Amino acid sequence: MLVDVMVPAFGDGALVRETVTSVLAQDDPNWRLTVIDDGVAAGRDPGLGDWLTGLAEPRVRYLANPERLGINRNFQRCAEASSAELVVILGSDDRLLPDFVGRVRQAAQRYPDAAFIHTGARIMDAAGQPATPLVDRVKALTAPRVRDSARLGGEPLAASLLRGNWMYFPSVAFRREVLLRHGFRPGYDIVLDLDLYLRILRDGGDAVLLERPGIEYRRHPDSLSSARAGDGSRFAEERAFFAEAAAEFAALGWRRTARAARWHLTSRLHVLCKLPGLLASGDLGAAGALLRGALTPIPAGPQAASRLPDSTRPGEGVPSR
Repeated sequence: MLVDVMVPAFGDGALVRETVTSVLAQDDPNWRLTVIDDGVAAGRDPGLGDWLTGLAEPRVRYLANPERLGINRNFQRCAEASSAELVVILGSDDRLLPDFVGRVRQAAQRYPDAAFIHTGARIMDAAGQPATPLVDRVKALTAPRVRDSARLGGEPLAASLLRGNWMYFPSVAFRREVLLRHGFRPGYDIVLDLDLYLRILRDGGDAVLLERPGIEYRRHPDSLSSARAGDGSRFAEERAFFAEAAAEFAALGWRRTARAARWHLTSRLHVLCKLPGLLASGDLGAAGALLRGALTPIPAGPQAASRLPDSTRPGEGVPSR
């Protein structure tokens, strides 16, 4: 059983080279690495391809997009370019721990019907040093307690993820056929991971959770999620997504999941944590917009998503990095 490690990159740099090096250092040799570079068409440093070729490693492949796809469509290309039974989409600034491939292969064999495997993560800062930011302390509090491994699915797991998305997407190994069946929906950049998990669960798939972390996940201010939190677009996308999820799960009869989507408590708390910085900078307009979004309830019932303003619905425009 092979593991395809797919890295959606955005040009060359020290962090993406760290990511590649962490794959090369795996204890288990049953992996392939594909780097799909969305940065060359955007004028970013093109040196990554030459560096990867210079490694002279037959398990490593480099693909450069002829046109910029944006994060959502580049993730989709990663899924479609894979061919192994297990697929990991690893962030270009994250690192695999040395036993990651071996552990997910063992878990996949132990749980042959599981749709995906989640190992969790250690957190590091921009410099690669251990860190414990507030967002990850909250994730740790909301995540299920697991001893060695556990298999979860259905409404309990969906409701848990909507109360607070405690999963770390780069630490997830998907069954390829499940990943391709569901894919990444256009219009979502920030919540594309949560959207994918929930559609898999709604379709009857389940997950295996491993106790020990399998990756090192980097928190830094240049990441997409940090940038989108600063300008407020992250929260607009999240609000539209939660409204859609609340309506769909209410129609399905998953009441706890629909209620968790309407409350989206951790997203609201994240907004409130951003307010002091906006107020201190004098950006009262952005602060007011975020506060209104945090305090306004999502309507209940199957028609909730249709009652949102058009400007908050997902799927409009082209996803961007």
